[in-house]
Amino acid sequence: MNVYIVGKGAVGTYVGDLLRGVGVDVAYAPRTLDAVTPYDADAALVATKSYDTGGAIETLRKAIAHPEKCVFISPQNGVGNEERLAAAFGADNVIAAALTTPVDRDRDGNARPAKEGGLALAPLGSNAYNWLAATFASTGLTVKVVEDWRALKWSKLALNVVANASCAILNVLPNRFVHFDKIFTLEIRMIREVRAVMRALGIEPIDLPRYPVRALFGVASLPTPVSRGLLAHTIAGARGTKPPSLLLDLRRARPQTEVDVLNGAVAAAGLERHVPTPVNSVYARVLNDIAHTPPLWAKYRERPDRLEAEVEAEVKRVKVLARG
Repeated sequence: MNVYIVGKGAVGTYVGDLLRGVGVDVAYAPRTLDAVTPYDADAALVATKSYDTGGAIETLRKAIAHPEKCVFISPQNGVGNEERLAAAFGADNVIAAALTTPVDRDRDGNARPAKEGGLALAPLGSNAYNWLAATFASTGLTVKVVEDWRALKWSKLALNVVANASCAILNVLPNRFVHFDKIFTLEIRMIREVRAVMRALGIEPIDLPRYPVRALFGVASLPTPVSRGLLAHTIAGARGTKPPSLLLDLRRARPQTEVDVLNGAVAAAGLERHVPTPVNSVYARVLNDIAHTPPLWAKYRERPDRLEAEVEAEVKRVKVLARG
């Protein structure tokens, strides 16, 4: 079996190392398109940030010798990546994936995975790809195959958005963020917005390896003081002092983040389905503003009152538009 991986970050190297450990031939895409050479792949893994999906597709078009015989796998965060891969290579050749094993890098640049988690897979088309699921399972990963790929990606999104954009905007770590009562109440409202949008889209949440997504929504639906206490304890224990992905992007002064395929995707789907999403809308807008204009970050750092004011202003704006 031959696997081509675009993206040599923590996820790409972690999965590549696992596959090599069971005898799979793994090749990584070079950094520049000019350096890409053809490769006879049975499977291709897109392990880039979502905003690099377009470039990954260009690389794959040049690299994969027989795309009609290759399956393209996207464990990327957010929603929208699979549709782009399907448009390029056909839905029957695309598998949505969700990796729930947290992976960091050590000082030497090696992937350092957590002990828990696993991989969920969901084909977009009619092909089952049992051989691929079996290959991943042979590495020791917990593998779950599900039928509804949209449920898979939206359920993973529900995990990715928690204590992510809010921590990034405020420049605080999760263990401190949970003590900002008013903002943490906004976080619960944000989770409820995700569930409301999923309902409007006709998508039911599914549990993923290590993460009971349905329980997350269940806790968020409880009276706010109760859900706030339960979620705060869970988030502080699970994430603690680990900076979330969007905060890392801002600290690295990256002009792009994945917020558009996370909170931004919730806001866009809510607008399309007439579901109010003021918290997700503000999180996406403010974080994009900070990424494009870094000095603006000073306005929000450790200032939860200012972020709360932005959300309340958005709520009022939406009400005015609804009356008009």
